[in-house]
Amino acid sequence: MNSEIITERSQPMQILGYCVLWSALLCPHHVAAQDVLTWHNDNARTGQNLAERRLTPRNVNAEQFGKLFSIPVDGKVDAEPLYVHGLRIPGRGIHNVLYLATEHDSLYAFDADTGQQFWHVGLTKSGETPSDNRNCGQITPEIGITSTPVIDRQLGSHGIIYVIAMSKDQAGSYFQRLHAVDLETGKEELGAPVEIHAAFPGTGAASHDGMAIFDPKQYAERTALLLLNGVIYTTWTSHCDIDPYNGWVIGYNARTLKQAAVLDITPNGEEGAFWQSGAGPAADSQGNIYLLSANGTFDETLNAKGFPSRGNFGNSFLKLTRRSGKLSISDYFTMFNVTAENAVDDDMGSGGPMVLPDMKDATGKTWRLAVGAGKDLSIYVVSRDGMGKFSKRGNQAAYQELPHVMKQQYSRPIPAYYNGRLYYASTEDTLREFRFENARLIAEPESYTSRTFVYPGATPSISADGKQNGIVWVTENLNPAVLHAYAANDLGRELYNSDQATFGRDHFGAGNKFITPMIAHGKVYVGTTDGVGVFGLLRDSKP
Repeated sequence: MNSEIITERSQPMQILGYCVLWSALLCPHHVAAQDVLTWHNDNARTGQNLAERRLTPRNVNAEQFGKLFSIPVDGKVDAEPLYVHGLRIPGRGIHNVLYLATEHDSLYAFDADTGQQFWHVGLTKSGETPSDNRNCGQITPEIGITSTPVIDRQLGSHGIIYVIAMSKDQAGSYFQRLHAVDLETGKEELGAPVEIHAAFPGTGAASHDGMAIFDPKQYAERTALLLLNGVIYTTWTSHCDIDPYNGWVIGYNARTLKQAAVLDITPNGEEGAFWQSGAGPAADSQGNIYLLSANGTFDETLNAKGFPSRGNFGNSFLKLTRRSGKLSISDYFTMFNVTAENAVDDDMGSGGPMVLPDMKDATGKTWRLAVGAGKDLSIYVVSRDGMGKFSKRGNQAAYQELPHVMKQQYSRPIPAYYNGRLYYASTEDTLREFRFENARLIAEPESYTSRTFVYPGATPSISADGKQNGIVWVTENLNPAVLHAYAANDLGRELYNSDQATFGRDHFGAGNKFITPMIAHGKVYVGTTDGVGVFGLLRDSKP
């Protein structure tokens, strides 16, 4: 590993901690006050920080709120920034620390309140560079660290940040590696890095002699990492649908980095990868994983249990369960017209899944639900106790289908959840607030913005103080990018945007495709093509 360790000073601080979710079971280990240790705040992927007391609808405006500073880095920031509060930096005291990963295969640690750099490591081996774009414009001009890492504050000497990095050597070989980096020092721990390799029984497009083979050059890690029950889960997509490829889920023991789980969801077919517009796999408190697979082989002939007869689950809403060390698909939902959708690139895998909090219907029955949407413009709510499987006769077995509520073809719908509401801002569409009533999602939006969001839409994040002072944050993919803040209970009320101040005061860089705003301790962090913009209260920048 090429590394450069740099330390800076800032002021110590003390911060009271508690978990911000409705259930601590959905948190990564040791989540404290406003720590953001994984994509969209929690393993349910709600995108909500419910312990934000500084930012309110009263003070988030162009007079009181704006850009505090920008942090330049050496490549695109496609991963969501992560945040650890109250970390002791050797010889420097206690700090809030911001972790940034770039497509130049760099990982940085900065003081989250001042922007001063603590360390910077390059995650390539000697003689290597970040990967080229593999003749694909989806991740370009280079591929290094694309997916959002994940942090465990309890493991290693001082806590570990897990990162997938892609690289290329001088002989033209490509590598995907899992790194485990110490939060305080930037040094590799646990014997890292380990190269990603896998095989799975199958006779599909990427198989040899009865085994499907994971070829590192054919894949990118777009979806965020998931840490669940001591396993780091990685999920893989293609480069511009360049065959051959399949849909891989590969897990590693978080303590030993030994491979702990392998699953190919199209082992006897082709394609069916995972990209989810950068969203991470979701997980519930029972240890189940939820994923949306992209276009790929789906066997419409079912076995006696209602599962695809040859084990191919392309273009589906999947539930994965790990038992006795084996990862398998324990339930699923697939649209009745899956073959027609595959033919026109209407894949479910463009969106992100979310595990919803338990809800009661009008009779008092409790439902455990999950939600997902993709390019076919519909929202699907599924019961986690029976997702609906597949029927050529229609989607009636799904808990709820809201047909064609998205507005534009090829949508990239990533939800956020807050206070019984679901928020979506898909491609060339408005940001809209949908309300749950009696455990059913109402199709007509409760409110929506006057602004539509250009390709690929926007991924909303939420800040709130419990059930009050809710704010929805989204980034507009323009040059310069625009950060927007809306009142969570009325999206027609825009509180702030970074174009409002005169003379470009709050401009912070060019927009980035799937970036997710991150909010912690009164500040908002937004990735760009060459750094991160940091926003907060202009007269109250204390940590």
